[in-house]
Amino acid sequence: MSSDLEGKVALITGAAGALGGAVVAAFAAAGATLALTDRSAEKLRAAAGDAHWQRACELTDGEAVVAMMDAAARELGRLDVLVNCHGMYHGGPPVHETPLGDWDLIMDADGRSVFHTCRAVVPHLLRAGSGRIVSVGARAALAGGAGNAIYTAAKSAVVRLTESMAAELRERGVGVNCVLPGTIDTPANRASRPDADFTRWVAPAAIADVILFLCSESARGVNGAAIPVYGLS
Repeated sequence: MSSDLEGKVALITGAAGALGGAVVAAFAAAGATLALTDRSAEKLRAAAGDAHWQRACELTDGEAVVAMMDAAARELGRLDVLVNCHGMYHGGPPVHETPLGDWDLIMDADGRSVFHTCRAVVPHLLRAGSGRIVSVGARAALAGGAGNAIYTAAKSAVVRLTESMAAELRERGVGVNCVLPGTIDTPANRASRPDADFTRWVAPAAIADVILFLCSESARGVNGAAIPVYGLS
């Protein structure tokens, strides 16, 4: 089946993760050319084999991100799409009992990484004259919760960054959106909550479908949106 993503180059971060793997599969099926990145080259190869361009990168290192993005664009000819799947969940104690290092850990993984990749990809999208950026936020971005302060703050930053970039780029052919998953049905989440009803969690493939839509021509009128993808939870 033909797709308007055929011939487009999509760079996917966190590609070795459960959600990233589902996004990789969805975009590959749509005919996109893929550039994949994760922190570990070994995990990337294990998850994706040798089917796609791939490069390990520490996304909290701004210079490394620029170099990785430039290499992908140079070797694949262009960049058209960025999907930010990289991130982590880390709950914890109340704010007044939280170790100082937790702020940097979570903000780096869920906030700084998105800032770095967006900042690095936009010049390539502007040269192409069009493009799409989709980042993965979280339902938790919408309200704070006990034991969740830093995570909710970091994911809220993703939403505000999305809205700001959408306003900055809307007249230059680049659309910027994010998705807000509820609890994702991953092996790690099942292991941490073995008594939960997994059928009410959202499947990675369902989130990938929404991301794919947001990167397609069918979503040309959607910009600056934070799309809930909660499953049945």
